[in-house]
Amino acid sequence: MGRKVFTYITVAWLVATLMMISGEASMASSLRLEDPSQLSGEWQATLTARNDAPDAQKLQDKPSNTCVIDLQSNQTVGKGADCLAAWIEDTPMGWFPEPDGISITGKEGSRIVFFSRQREGLYSSHLKSGLIITFERVVQ
Repeated sequence: MGRKVFTYITVAWLVATLMMISGEASMASSLRLEDPSQLSGEWQATLTARNDAPDAQKLQDKPSNTCVIDLQSNQTVGKGADCLAAWIEDTPMGWFPEPDGISITGKEGSRIVFFSRQREGLYSSHLKSGLIITFERVVQ
């Protein structure tokens, strides 16, 4: 009886250990950190309300609802920073990739807005006001 108890306990510990290791490995593979060079370039930013369809919003002739944001390779925000600043009520200065999105930083380097990855080339952020900003890679 003593050996069986030892065997059952050993097997339980081994199974638990394997589950933890495999869980960490699968999590790490699903959240890979993009290289900044892969994310730098021009992005189409669109400001919408919760009920607006982003595709319909793009077709409207409202320059205040869309702008092109240049995420530069030196991880600063170039062209379009003023447009984005009007939406988020802070001045975007820099950016950095995160495993699950892109963070835009302010003057002190702290995150002022986070864009969550929806799929390849599409990111979004929900503002406190209820509006949504989507970032979509500009095809060149």
